[in-house]
Amino acid sequence: MQSSAQIERSLRDAALRVTAPRKAVLSAVHEHPHADTETLIAATRARLGSVSHQAVYDVLRVLTDVGLVRRIQPAGSVARYEARVGDNHHHLVCRVCGAVRDVDCAIGETPCLTASDDGGFQIQEAEVVYWGLCPACQSPPAGR
Repeated sequence: MQSSAQIERSLRDAALRVTAPRKAVLSAVHEHPHADTETLIAATRARLGSVSHQAVYDVLRVLTDVGLVRRIQPAGSVARYEARVGDNHHHLVCRVCGAVRDVDCAIGETPCLTASDDGGFQIQEAEVVYWGLCPACQSPPAGR
């Protein structure tokens, strides 16, 4: 978890003005990895008392644009935000409850991460989502 001073330093290092909404939203993203916008709005309001939906959306866009926050959107899901940036990690997503968990890049031979035809692109990153069932959703419901 980042301290208030670390949050402020991150904003300044990204050449952003330090404002209460930016501090509150960035803190919320650090405290709630893979949270959706509604969760981040609630967490921001808990810190500030009052903030508009649009203000949170605007701050998330700015934080994403400068690379302090990463926006992910697994197929069929709303956008989610995380503060783990600067590495090429991937995600595990539960098909039942939608839980999301970070997973480091594949190790060893990874033939499916090498494009069969790069079309002239200089590939810089591969985005992988592993789909399955989280441990809680693998358990049979009580009473069976």
